[in-house]
Amino acid sequence: MPRNKDITKVRNIGITAHIDAGKTTTIERILFYTKKVHRMGEVHEGSTVMDWMEQERERGITITSAAITCEWLKHQINIIDTPGHVDFTAEVERSLRVLDGAIAIFCAVGGVEPQSETVWKQADKYNVPRLAFINKMDRVGADFHRAVNMMAERLGNNPIPIQIPMGSGELFAGLIDLIKMKAVIYNERSLGAIWEEIDIPQDLLEYADEYRSKMLEAIADYDDEIMEMVLDERGDDIPIDTIRSAIRKAAIECKIIPVLCGAAFKNIGIQRLLDAVIFYLPAPTDIPPIKGTNPKRKREEIRKAADDEPFAALAFKIVNDAYTGKLTYLRVYSGTAKTGLQVMNTGTGKKERFGRMLRMFANKREDINEIYAGDIVAAVGLKRTRTGDTLCSEAKPIILESMVFPEPVISVAIEPKTQADQEKINDTLTRLSEEDPTFKVTTNKETGQTIISGMGELHLEILVDRMMREFKVEANVGKPQVAYRETIRKPVMSEGRFIRQTGGHGQYGHVLLDISPNSKSGYEFINRIVRGAIPKEYIPAVDKGVQEAMKSGALAGYPLCDIKVALVDGSFHETDSSEIAFKVAGSIALKDGIRKADPALLEPIMAIEIVLPEVYVGDVMGDLVARRGKINGIDIRGDGQIIRGEVPLAEMFGYATALRSMTQGRAIFTMEFKNYQELPEKIAKTMTAVRFYNERHR
Repeated sequence: MPRNKDITKVRNIGITAHIDAGKTTTIERILFYTKKVHRMGEVHEGSTVMDWMEQERERGITITSAAITCEWLKHQINIIDTPGHVDFTAEVERSLRVLDGAIAIFCAVGGVEPQSETVWKQADKYNVPRLAFINKMDRVGADFHRAVNMMAERLGNNPIPIQIPMGSGELFAGLIDLIKMKAVIYNERSLGAIWEEIDIPQDLLEYADEYRSKMLEAIADYDDEIMEMVLDERGDDIPIDTIRSAIRKAAIECKIIPVLCGAAFKNIGIQRLLDAVIFYLPAPTDIPPIKGTNPKRKREEIRKAADDEPFAALAFKIVNDAYTGKLTYLRVYSGTAKTGLQVMNTGTGKKERFGRMLRMFANKREDINEIYAGDIVAAVGLKRTRTGDTLCSEAKPIILESMVFPEPVISVAIEPKTQADQEKINDTLTRLSEEDPTFKVTTNKETGQTIISGMGELHLEILVDRMMREFKVEANVGKPQVAYRETIRKPVMSEGRFIRQTGGHGQYGHVLLDISPNSKSGYEFINRIVRGAIPKEYIPAVDKGVQEAMKSGALAGYPLCDIKVALVDGSFHETDSSEIAFKVAGSIALKDGIRKADPALLEPIMAIEIVLPEVYVGDVMGDLVARRGKINGIDIRGDGQIIRGEVPLAEMFGYATALRSMTQGRAIFTMEFKNYQELPEKIAKTMTAVRFYNERHR
């Protein structure tokens, strides 16, 4: 069956932003104007298409990324709506990994907010071309040019307005298209479906000329024809298609960010935003071919975005659906596949078969028989596939780059309420952890408790709520606990011996490790063995033993991090040495070494931003300092102020309630993980003493 749309007419885009910047409202308008829905839903009414989960509608926020397909200007647009709350950062990470372009939405009042920066860095990591849409121009305090300047200063990019607003706040009347040099006025009674292009009003002409000149000067660097015409002062004669072509080329190369404006709630600017998606964001064929590794030959290979290439797709999201079972979301990078086809999962080495293929419309779906290069679809019947796995042709295997997710920073104990719940809880937690790579389930060896870990209080609250509503499992949840870490402050040499002599075959492993703090973040293992002191086949076992020993530190039993381990020497026995012996020897060497290496406790530090009226600034700052926080600065925004700072996560449980109480409900805050820092000595001693007491009385 031939493909529905030529691949050059496909756009895979994501909508990203800080919480409450208007992502979901913007998408509702997109769906209305592309005739996917006959009525626009509203977030405050809980009637939007993309926020379909009960938890999303109750809270008015996006929790899970939803996929949808629509058409505009005879192009197919596959859209993923991503969450704006930092607790659900994994949803943004995996979406950006598979997208070709993105629309970054900014609030015209708030400008660049904390999660905007986080999402922007994630998009930079995957080199995703972007458009910027300055939303909420109808709000009091809206300032388009301030938002653009904040983009340049905080995000370090090159934002180029291709539209400018006509007024702001209650006086926001429409926009000026700097490419066509026309004013665009929207008819409110038509819900924005009808607009009129008119000549730019005389009092705004000088303002428009100034910004058109700035736009042309900025894009002239990427087009010789425009450069020549600008230098000859013939900017008014440049053809529209030439300007669009230059903007497209520079945007796809991530050299500029075209900036548009509007007010999604008032239905202004959305059609022009859709036009910009078609004009300036890439088709799958416009981006470099995807790179991967051949698992057999261990060398790099590429897959071009074409139907006649070998099939290769990346599983980027798992959803447990009540009706169809396990849904696996796929981005097809090359080739085609039909229902019933058997493919290779190079992540597991197992074969999988496509039972059904679905085109998604948020939580609704449409069956399709074949998928093509450039598609974003869901598949049913993939039993062993997990997030980040590659599905490919058996004859031409490839492993595509997966995704790296942040480690959880908060944990709670959970236990079933009844015996019936006991039987269901493990299966439920396994399903939820399959869906969400930042949700971890472990068992405390000392207490036997089941511990669930996530990215924040809201993250865990949503997961527990889903467990009770969707899976009908009742459970008691303990108080949140912070995910502390341990590290070392000085280098040491440490020896590990594991020698066992029995009547028959014995065990012999002997290693010498150089253990030191790692200036880079994370764990690093270096092999410095020379002249065969330890055979090569035992080296990975030493590394494995060290990593297992790092799961429990010397001070309070928390995992170790930021450590560099060099294997410098050792010895072996011709008959008694084995992988298990060297694994145990490596574990012994690390455990002995960290006790002598001046160990220290680390705690997660959160970057916090609080928006509040000036009258409460003193009280809130005093409270933050009392929570061991550090104030980094105060900015003025509209009629309010913003406090930016850092604060330990351990001090922030229940902060939302405390802040509401201090400010009579007039302040809001956002928090995201920043880094790990050393715990104050007094608190560290208390925690160590508690662990010592527990061990003595166990």
